[in-house]
Amino acid sequence: MSFLVGTASGALVAGGVYYGFSSMISSRTQQHRVDLHHLSDRLVNASSDIPAPLSAAARIPQRPFTEMLQNSWNNQVEALFRRAGDLDKQVVEWARRTLYGGEAGRTKPE
Repeated sequence: MSFLVGTASGALVAGGVYYGFSSMISSRTQQHRVDLHHLSDRLVNASSDIPAPLSAAARIPQRPFTEMLQNSWNNQVEALFRRAGDLDKQVVEWARRTLYGGEAGRTKPE
């Protein structure tokens, strides 16, 4: 007889657990349906004038000091290369005057 009582009590506990989980899953599913319906309504009925975020170019901060520093650096490097080119021309003219004598504009000596 205890075998039947043990089996029946096990079946009763299993049935209670099954009913509890089934009821919990059912109530949560219903709540999820209500939440999704509410979110769907908000999405469909949302105003269309939602402001867009700023473009990437607008989000970059302007740095006038950095630009001024870069421009100054570029101008100095450019002047350095121009001076080096002018110095090269002067050295060539000096070498022609020294080697060939007279005008630097002549390429061949007479």
